Amino acid sequence: MSIRLGILASLALVQSTAIAETTSLKVLGQPVGSGLIQQQKEQPFFDNFAENSGMDIKIEYLPVDVAGIPDNDGMRVLRTGLFDIVSVRGSQVSRDEPTILGLDLVGLNPDFESGKTHVEAFLPTVDKAVQKRFNARLLGVWPAGPQVIFCKPEISSLADLDGLKVRVGDQTAAAFVDKFGATGVPLPFGEVQQSLARGVVDCAITGPASANSGGWPEVTTTVLPIALQLAMNGYAINLDSWNELNADQQEQLESAIDSLVDDVWTYSEELYTDAMNCNTGAEPCTHGKPYSLSAAEVSDADLDAVKQALVETSLPGWSAQCNKVNPSCEADWMATVGAQLGL
Repeated sequence: MSIRLGILASLALVQSTAIAETTSLKVLGQPVGSGLIQQQKEQPFFDNFAENSGMDIKIEYLPVDVAGIPDNDGMRVLRTGLFDIVSVRGSQVSRDEPTILGLDLVGLNPDFESGKTHVEAFLPTVDKAVQKRFNARLLGVWPAGPQVIFCKPEISSLADLDGLKVRVGDQTAAAFVDKFGATGVPLPFGEVQQSLARGVVDCAITGPASANSGGWPEVTTTVLPIALQLAMNGYAINLDSWNELNADQQEQLESAIDSLVDDVWTYSEELYTDAMNCNTGAEPCTHGKPYSLSAAEVSDADLDAVKQALVETSLPGWSAQCNKVNPSCEADWMATVGAQLGL
């Protein structure tokens, strides 16, 4: 009997030690400068994680720009385990894991509804790739919002990008602006405002809310409100950290992140309309700072150009790159998203 009790006590000690090791998780968040999703949704969620999740786990939350870590290093940070959970910026990390860009190719998601449909279809493929190559599990994906074009010189259409330098988030956006004679320039978000002011770039692509928070309307004159992408971001957890959680903890964590992701999808759509009003001096402007940008009217020709970009430039270019690191990448996309689109 005493031997049995000793074994049970040892097992209990091992179990309690394993749980104790998971009572603190480090989270690398979105940049503070990226705007209200980080400030009003993400950080409050993790700052009040115990209340929001029902888990007795302490969260150490640090925005990526405060941490001084380049936001395109998100997947590498996950693999090293430096942070347990990373708020992954899709376009920025696509150079390390191109599969993730299949969620948000230029021309794929003209609105939030289509974005949800395509994320649901392709997310299992992305998660499989992330697990294999970066020892991480993708917990959920959300959009920063429609990515539109802000320019220092006045423009009235995509054709006016000819000869201009345009800040882009990923290679599919670079290929798209190249069609109009522009040069795509990759820049971290935090460097864009000064780059626009100094003429390093003439135009830049981001969501209206992020542009408002970053002060882009102070150094630009025009916004062309045509949605190129939705800027998908997501939450991923290092697999070693995930496996240290017991089954109940894993279920609680997934449920909590699901709630956050759903909340951000709704909030992102609200922010887009409000930020467009703020940037162009219209009302209501509830969340942002009022500016007086000119909003160029989007023509049918430009809408058609974005739609055609999917099959003409972004899908072929992305497939070639993605297949090099994930041989079934294109086939998996065609079997899921492609099938939905009838391609």
